[in-house]
Amino acid sequence: MTETYRAVEYAEYGGPEVLRVVEREVPQPGPGQVRVRVRAAGVNPIDWKIRSGAMAGVMPVRFPAVPGVDMAGVVEAVGPDVTEFAVGDEVLGRGSGTYAELTLAPVDGITAKPAEVPWAVAAGLPVAATTTYRVLALLGLKPGETILIDGAAGGVGTVAVQVARHRGATVIGTASPANHDYLRSLGATPVTYGEGLADRVRAVAPQGVDAALDASGRGSLPALVDLVGGPDRVVTIADAAAAEHGVRFTSGGPDEVPGSLADAVSLLAAGTITLPVARSYPLSEAADAHRDSEAGHVRGKLVLLP
Repeated sequence: MTETYRAVEYAEYGGPEVLRVVEREVPQPGPGQVRVRVRAAGVNPIDWKIRSGAMAGVMPVRFPAVPGVDMAGVVEAVGPDVTEFAVGDEVLGRGSGTYAELTLAPVDGITAKPAEVPWAVAAGLPVAATTTYRVLALLGLKPGETILIDGAAGGVGTVAVQVARHRGATVIGTASPANHDYLRSLGATPVTYGEGLADRVRAVAPQGVDAALDASGRGSLPALVDLVGGPDRVVTIADAAAAEHGVRFTSGGPDEVPGSLADAVSLLAAGTITLPVARSYPLSEAADAHRDSEAGHVRGKLVLLP
């Protein structure tokens, strides 16, 4: 009898309703891989943007697909050449289709989970952390500079604000008014996003803005380019129309910063940075998680608990 596990799957682009829970055959880890029993999986805005087809031009999907890359769990099988991890190790990092009870993960994409970090928090960290380190490197952010983060209350924004502050930068973050106190608690100066953004930023940063990150994809790139004085130090992780504005779109790959996840985990374990979990869902409610993420205004991370 074939061994199976539960996973969230979709077979076509569309709204949250295309997500369904299915049974899949248990995969065997290959060279450089481990199989992880998922304890929690992070939900990222890029997940529903890919599911909707909005990113098909830059990140096409091979159907049927299981969403998700963020996870934390326990190693239950290792590939033939793996020596870095053993069965029973608690890990977090990047998997292949993590909205599931099991996932395969490359050993260079995971790191040990400290006992003091809860499963849900650990699962929410990988993309937010690696994206933050990658973007700050691309922007060349230096101590004493000012960075504007559009969409600062979400998962990536939450980590980016704190890491930038830890590195000695001044941070201005956009969010809805309900999240302004939250941004202040992270060390950022809050402004409301949307029309008139440039004027509001200039009012709180008369010294100017050195760099900007678009983490929201809500059409702010023209304003960010205007504030920075050009597109060279503006990066987006959320707007597929970046090239129209001369702005760099980054989704990982060669831009990744080696050791970024382990470094962020150490900051998290030490309490230097925090990552709140806004809400958790069972696999059967993955569609609701996508709806909540797509609606915006999420403070911190959404996670699935298989």
